[in-house]
Order: sequence, then structure tokens, then C-alpha cells
Amino acid sequence: MAEINNDKIVPLPCAVEELIAKICREQNRRPLETSTRLTLASLGEEVALNILWRISGQEIRKSFDGFVLHLAKQFSPNINASSSSPNIHSSLSPSPQQPQNWSPITTTRLLMNSQSDSGAQSPIPLKLEGSSTMDSQRQRESESTSSQHLVALGELEFRRAFLILSYLGGKNLEEVVSPDQIRGYKDLPMRTFESKIWEAFGCRRDYIKEEDRVKYLDWDSGKTHIYHCHVDPDGSYRFKGPYLSKLRNVLQRTLGDDNILMVKFGEVKDDRDSGSSSLDDYFSKYNKVLREGIYVGLRCYRFFVFKDGGKEEKKKDPTTSPVKCFFVRMESVASIDNQDNILSGKTIRQARSVFMHVDNLSSLSSYMARFSLILSKTMNLEVDLSCVDIKPIADEPCRDKDGNVVYGTDGKALIHTDGTGFISHDLALKCPKNQFKGTCLRASNIERLNVHNEVMEQYPECRHGDPPLLIQFRLFNNGSAVKGTFLVNKKLTHQTLHVRPSMIKVKTDPELSSTFSKNSLEIVGTSSRPKKTFLSKNLIALLSYGGVPEEFFMGILNNALEDAHGSLSNKNAALRVALNYGDMDDNIVATMIGCGIPLEEPYLQHRLSILMKEEKKSLKGGKIPVPESYYLMGTADPTGLLESDEVCIILDCGQISGEVLVYRNPGLHFGDIHILKATYVRELEDFVGNAKYAIFFPCKGPRSLADEMSGGDFDGDMFFVSRNPQLLENFKQTEPWTPSTSTPNVPNREPSEFSDEELEVELFKLFLRNRFQPSSTVGVAADSWLAMMDRLLTLGNDCTEEIACVKENINLLIDIYYDALDAPKKGGRRIEVPEGLKAELFPHFMGKNEKKTYRSTSILGKIYDKVKAYEDIDLSSTDVWKLPCFDDEVHELYLVKWKELYGQYRKEMRNALKAGEESNDKANEVIKKYKEFLYEAAEFNLSKRRDEEIFEEAMALYQVTYNHAKSQGVVGNCSFAWRVAGLALCTLYVLKNQGERPMICSPSALKGIL
Repeated sequence: MAEINNDKIVPLPCAVEELIAKICREQNRRPLETSTRLTLASLGEEVALNILWRISGQEIRKSFDGFVLHLAKQFSPNINASSSSPNIHSSLSPSPQQPQNWSPITTTRLLMNSQSDSGAQSPIPLKLEGSSTMDSQRQRESESTSSQHLVALGELEFRRAFLILSYLGGKNLEEVVSPDQIRGYKDLPMRTFESKIWEAFGCRRDYIKEEDRVKYLDWDSGKTHIYHCHVDPDGSYRFKGPYLSKLRNVLQRTLGDDNILMVKFGEVKDDRDSGSSSLDDYFSKYNKVLREGIYVGLRCYRFFVFKDGGKEEKKKDPTTSPVKCFFVRMESVASIDNQDNILSGKTIRQARSVFMHVDNLSSLSSYMARFSLILSKTMNLEVDLSCVDIKPIADEPCRDKDGNVVYGTDGKALIHTDGTGFISHDLALKCPKNQFKGTCLRASNIERLNVHNEVMEQYPECRHGDPPLLIQFRLFNNGSAVKGTFLVNKKLTHQTLHVRPSMIKVKTDPELSSTFSKNSLEIVGTSSRPKKTFLSKNLIALLSYGGVPEEFFMGILNNALEDAHGSLSNKNAALRVALNYGDMDDNIVATMIGCGIPLEEPYLQHRLSILMKEEKKSLKGGKIPVPESYYLMGTADPTGLLESDEVCIILDCGQISGEVLVYRNPGLHFGDIHILKATYVRELEDFVGNAKYAIFFPCKGPRSLADEMSGGDFDGDMFFVSRNPQLLENFKQTEPWTPSTSTPNVPNREPSEFSDEELEVELFKLFLRNRFQPSSTVGVAADSWLAMMDRLLTLGNDCTEEIACVKENINLLIDIYYDALDAPKKGGRRIEVPEGLKAELFPHFMGKNEKKTYRSTSILGKIYDKVKAYEDIDLSSTDVWKLPCFDDEVHELYLVKWKELYGQYRKEMRNALKAGEESNDKANEVIKKYKEFLYEAAEFNLSKRRDEEIFEEAMALYQVTYNHAKSQGVVGNCSFAWRVAGLALCTLYVLKNQGERPMICSPSALKGIL
């Protein structure tokens, strides 16, 4: 090699420089010598990056220069490794921290993947041999230019870089912006930044639509930012978002929003005659994303976890899959990512062990079912677990009359305490009451009063008084994952948790006990005051079969219909309906009614008619309110005093006594409904004090009562409890369901038996199967069951043979249904409904294809027909008029201002409502923007403006809105006035008409009064 002048610095591509600097910084190494830099330059950027990535994944034991030259010699044997450092002892074997599915990274590939939404194919790897010197030089110059763009992008905070990439409209980064321009965006306020890049990049309206624009996001609200990536079968991907969410999970809190991608995979079109793609087809299309990851600029994200959101996610958007998939950032050479990343240098397997030691589990299906607990929407209970005494306690076994332990068909002891432990009183007091799915109920009200996002300790309404009686939780501790409920126990010493074996879903691996793990106590929900309680189709069918007469159901239905119909003219009925559906409009309708605005006011009448239709839609589906009934969270009796047919129920007034009817959704068996004796247990108060709202089941008898109700347990299950005398008088209880055989575990390899690469392939295939080939067994079995139950309810007593046949088929369907529900926990065995058990015709109330339906005469058919007759009455009106108190003269400047703003609003709201599943979030952001125009704050009660100024502008806004609505003959157009200025208008109305200011009252308190 020619003599080298060490006084000259050898220039290297920016991406190579960034990676060298990163290694030097992280491993405290001196910069590379000139001779080593010259070696890297001679090899080209692709090889240089591959070498440096290899080094960044392991510890440098001797010389950084020597390690580089040692690896470089593998690519070019002519390099003299001793020219820089003669003492080279580093091994070329793969680092134990380097991902097994690691693939070489090139700057070209980084750029092409970050721009792959243009539909371009993956770049062809650079040729190391056979290329002319001039071609190689041109290629290196091109890569160097691209690298500069990506390096500049890597200097921006992630949300800015992400928006740039998502707004490119299919173009390459270097086509539309220079590195200096990218850096020029760095310090702009977010709203200015978003507008500027939209104008600069958002010119491909055929590619990126206005409704996909990320606008009006409250970037500093403290809410979760969810970054989306859509992957197409050709391997290209495009970015969308971010979108806001009030909820957060452990994964997001641990890694940070910008280190997580929610990834959606597009359908694969099959060219064969079969018309459906196999799992192999999907894997062949998408395994490239598994191997290489997804690149966002200089960041690499890899497949990590997925979860089936179930029926709730499907309800939100029936057109999309409820299976959510998340990739996490594992590697980055962006300069903005200097801060520590707890996953840096880890394999995906090691990264998962940060949260829990899932390799201990028995099957791949249980692996991901348990690991997806990190995706539960939760609120962190801020407690130092190192100071908490977490004690294991035994489960209470089921015993026969002779005191012998009873075993199930799987050979395991049956238990009474499945899923429930204890929490000390002091820890329970730290938990916010009335919490559900990771948020404090009425969180929207709290948020309006708390624009600075103070921590939960500053929410006294969630902290004072008695603790919640039951707390549904997730506990991550030293690699273990615990799931269930904690019952408050005043007998425990401070800072204590009692955990049973049935609650431990993943155990700590002793071999990993010294590695870092995420330790946290996460709250999912708490026992709280029961809401208005409704029946369901399944429960109505079972109650009807059990002897409850049709007159009972039709009676409560008529009352509900009258209430719904009277909501247009009766204030009490209107307020009840408005509160039931308050989440649809942030309770503005209830606020209008509470302030005395007449029910015939055009917008109020319009909204009430919409809410009335929602009420009737629920009634038509069997969701009928039933008096003296409650949904309560269940747990086991800690006193051991309850007998096998007794329960203890705590409501507002304390413990109740007398017979109760108890059921657990989604029970299908005739014996899933029990008649039990509610019993007063004084000793229970020593455990729970004055805490309220739960049902306690006995720890005596050969089988848990919860298990007798469709296989229930105590990890948060809710139980329907009724004291309604007509139900108790007429219902006849039958024998409970017992599983005919145990669902056998599928003989699969355990996760620990797979290599890293094999594990990722199998887990990804499992995701693809859940995403593209989901099992329909549960749905098919449930639909067929309901169709057969409908038939059973209409058969006369003289049809004994047919009744016996139908009941036999129903029982077979029940076994299949319950087995299918439990299959993911038992090895993932695929269970199918035999063709002979699938219903061919369905009752008309199920809303199936008309060719496959018949008119039912059962109680469910009659309920449907009764509501349908009410539903067909059209009470809509197009008459728009203004309240006199809001029609006073206002300043012309305000009218001009709001006329212009209202025009902008209509255009922005139209675009927001086209945004598919994100439309609600986008619409709310638009509303928030215009509230700020009016209040110069998030809401009226937070504004520092003079009330008089706000009132006059609110009236101007009202008049502009109503004048436009009148000219169009569309009452719904009045919504702008009330959604933006609702609180100001309501306050002004009370001041003008009653001479007083409105008082504050929570929706839940009003519901309790009504």
C-alpha cells in the first residue's frame, strides 16, 4: 500500500462518519486513523457500513482500527491488516447481541426503503467486483448525495422526519428538498413546520389526499402519538400519521412513541382460480419486511408484537382487521438518537425479555397471547416495586363433600380463587377510582380542567375517600407477567401485594434474572358504580327458555320505547337519553338541556332525534334496560364463610340480602344462569372497609360458581346480577355446563427450542395467519346457536323429537364455542364447526342476507318488530330558527371574522370526515382549533379573555352558523356553533334568562339522580 500522508483527513460518506462517531462515543474509542479511513473509502460505502454495523453490535476488546481492518480483510484479502495495528484478537463470529435475521444495510437501501411508498422495487445490491472504476465512483457519489439527505433528516426530531417522509407523495427525498432545507425546518414551531412541508411536498394529490394531512395535532398535549406504516405486497411501504390517542400501554411508556410503528399489511391478490391466498403466499410477499425491517430514514424498526383487538376493534371499523401489529426501533445511526435506547445492541428475543421472559412458555400461540399483555391500555400506578413486598400465596382448591381436592378433565386441581389476589389498603388508595381501560372515567372533563397535564396525584376527585374495592391489573416484575384482580385487604401490612399461582402467566427465568427488566404495576380498570344495565339477545333467549314470560320483556321494552320517543318532548326522558350517549357529542346536548334551553330548539331537537335513533337501534338488538339489575366485577370470598350457594354483593347502600339471579356474558348454556342467595357477611368489612361495588363468590364446593358460568374467573370478569322480582319468580335454574372433554394441547415445540431466526419466522407466520386467515369458529358457532335457540323457543310441546334434536345440536355448539374461546391459551388448536351444525337459515332479527332469513315469531323476533315499527316514524325537521337571546346585534367585525372562519371550518371538517378510522380524532382536532380561535384556550372555563368579549363573539358565531343552516335547509349544519361555543352559549343563556351562572354537575352524578 502506498505511503499515507497522515496530515490529511480522508473524507468518508456522511452515513459512515455518523456510524464511526456513534461507535467512538458509545465505546469511548479514539477516532479512526487516516490509514483505516482510507481503507474504508477504498471499499465503498456499502461495505464500510456493513463493517461498522457489525462492530457496533459487539464490544471492541482491543483496537477499533484493528477490528475494522480485520473485517475489511474479509472483503479484500490484499489489505494488510498489520499496517495499522499488529495486535488483532477480535473474533469474526457473530455477536451474541446481533440479530440472527440481520442483513447488510446500504445507504441506497435506507433511502429507497424510506421512499418505497413510490412503488419502487428494492435496490439491487452494489457490485463489489466487475464494475468499472468510473461507474463505481458515480455510484458512490450518488450514494453520498443521498446519504447527506438522510443524515440531515436524522438531525430532526422524529415526528418532523416522519412527517417529511409521509408527505413526500411518492417522490424521492432529494427531488424536492436539499439537506440545508431539511436542517432549516429543525427549529420551526410544529404548526408552521407542518404547513411548510405540506406546501413543499404535498403536491401529489392523487397520492396523498388532504384528509390524510396531519393537521391541528396538539403536539404537546401529552397524548400518545401513534405512527402508522402501511405495507403493500410488493414490498413497498408508506407512512401515515401520527394520530393521537388518550390511551397508552406499557410498550409505549417504556420505549416512547417514536420508537414504535403500528404496521398494517395490505391484502394479497391471488391470481389462481382458487380466489384465496395461502399462508405461504402471504409469507412469500411479506417475509422481506421481517428480514430487513422497516426503515424510517436512518432508523430500522423490526417485528415485535401483535394482538387481536377482538369484537371491540371490529366494531370501530368493520372494514379493517382487528389484529394490530407493532414494530419497534432496534437500530439507528441518526444523530438525533444519541440518547440511550434500552433495546440497543439486543436481539429481538433479548428485547422481548426486557418486558417478560416469554421463552418459558409452552407454545408459540401462548407466547404471543401472553406477550401482547404489554399492549393492554393501562394507567401506571406510580409505585417503586423494589419497596413493595410481593408475596406468593396459594390458590384455594375446590373440594368435594368429603374434603378431597377435585381435579378437572385436564388433571389439574380446580380452584375457587382463579385470578384474584390482595392489595394493601395504602397501595389501593393510590389507584384512581372509576377507571376503565387505562383511563379515569370522565377523563375528557379532567383533561379540560388540566391543560398542563399534571400527574394523577393532582386529580383529587380520583383520590379521596375509600379505595376501589377491586383493581384489574397487569404486573411486570423481574421478567414475570402477572394478570388478574387485586382485592383491597386492610389486614395486610403497608406496601404489600399477594399473588396466587393462577395469576402468574409468565414466570421469571432464573438464567435471565440478572438482565434488565421493565418493572411496573399497571391498572386496567377498577370496580365502580354500576351503570344502567341492559339485557342482551343471548340473555333474553336463555331467560325466555328458563320460564320468564314474554310479557315481562315486552313490558320493559314498551317503557324504554316511550322513554326514547318522549325524549323529543319530555325533559327528563331527553336528559336520560342525552347522558346515555354523551360520548357522542361530549355531553353538549345534556348541557343544553340542563341549562334550560327548550327541547324544540332546532339543533337540540336534531341531536335528540339522532340519539333517539341510536337508542332504538340498541333496543332492536335486544339491548333493553332492566330495572334492579347491575353489572359487577367478581372476586372470591376472602373470609371463607360463604356457602356454595351464597354470594355477597356490595352496592351503594352496602351489603344486600335476598335471592339474586347471576349470569356471565357470553354464556350460551341453559345452566349459565344461577339463582343464588345474597348473604350479609360482617367479617368481610374487616378486609374491605367501606369500599364498594363487587360480587363475592364462595370458596366452598366441588366447583367454582364463576367457572360454572361459561368458564368464568376473577381476572376482571363482569357478572350480571339482578334483584328483579319478576325474573326471580319465573326463572327455573337448570344444571350448569360441564366440559365434555378437555381441549387437548397441541404437541408443539416450545419457544425456547427455536433459534432466534426460526422463532421470528414462526411468530410472523402466526401473525399473518391471525391477520389474513382468522378463525371464524366463535362467530359461526354463536350465530348457529342463536338460530337454533330461536327455533327451540318457537317449538310447541308436541314436537318432542325435534326439541330433543335441536337441544342436542345446541349443546354440541356450546362445547365448540367454549373450546374455541379457550383454544389460544391451549396451544392454538384450530377448531371448526362441522357443516351439519351450521345454521342454513337465520331469524330476521339477526340481519343476515335476506335469502337466508325467515321471519321469527320468538320473543326476539317480536322485540325486533316492535322497535322497527317505532323506528319507521320520521320526526325529522328542516326548520331552522334562532333563539331570541342570541339574535341581538353584534359587532360587524366579529360577523366578518366568523363568516370567514366558518367557511374554512366546513372545508377542513369535510376532509377530516374522509379520514376513515382516524376521522373522529381528526374531527376533534378541527373543533379544538376553532375553540382556540374563540377562547384563546382549550375551553371556555380556561380562557383568560373577558366573558363579555367571548359572549359577543359566540353570538356572532351562532348567527353566522344558523343563517347558513337556514339558507341550506340543513339543521345539522348548526353543529358548529354548539361544538365550538357550546359552554359559552349555555352560560350566556342562563345569565340572560335566569340571571345566574350555571352550576357544575358531573354526568355520572346526574345519571345517579335520574
